[in-house]
Amino acid sequence: MTLTPTLASPASPVIITGGASGIGLASAEALAAVGRPVALWDIDGAKASAAAQAIAAAHGTAATGIAIDLRDLGAIEPAVAATRQAIGAPGGLVHAAGVVDTASLDGMTAESWDSGIAIHLRALAFITQAIHADLATQPGAAIVAIASINATLGNAVNPIYSAAKGGILSLVRSLADRLATDGIRINTVSPGQILTPMLRPSVDALPDGYFERRILLGRLGDPQEVARVVRFLLSDEASYVTAAQIVVDGGNISSQRS
Repeated sequence: MTLTPTLASPASPVIITGGASGIGLASAEALAAVGRPVALWDIDGAKASAAAQAIAAAHGTAATGIAIDLRDLGAIEPAVAATRQAIGAPGGLVHAAGVVDTASLDGMTAESWDSGIAIHLRALAFITQAIHADLATQPGAAIVAIASINATLGNAVNPIYSAAKGGILSLVRSLADRLATDGIRINTVSPGQILTPMLRPSVDALPDGYFERRILLGRLGDPQEVARVVRFLLSDEASYVTAAQIVVDGGNISSQRS
């Protein structure tokens, strides 16, 4: 017997957290390029709105920018309502918002711990809860959470970031089990060293080639290279992919270079 997958509407709207810069912005642009309306959620509302206007102008696709601090759980429902009003009920989510700690174990505080875990990990769970009913009504609905190779490798410099990203891998596997009953897929993308505003300070501060020598392809990644994988996972081309982790690191994890 041949099974025909249920396909998503090509115009199904997508929420992108951290949508005003880096991988979030690149994902929004990649999705808009194939006609999907996008809501850019970001703590910098003005930047998100400007980016949304640029995307709409470039691609002729509905786009909106929404200011939200993901540490505030009470802000999620109003942001979802604003998204529905602006571009329609979401049929997809890209959780790309993030912060990185650089103080290692010695500089870790209760505040920095709570902030990092709330933005990376807790927000994913509660945004998913808030849009679950929307996703369940849209064939082919899917979620992509941005994790990191640090979830696997660990890093002495950023224990909070590493812990939160590791938590995303486990949370996604749990959510996949629940969401599958409603036909909703959820996956993770784990980038390596991608040249985003978050990584730029480290690149500028470290010796030339510091990251590249551990990457098989010998270069840093571009946010668009991650965004294309995100777009794939949200598309019907990935209709039988859920609870998976796709590593986009140019061959960093596998490298044993010193």
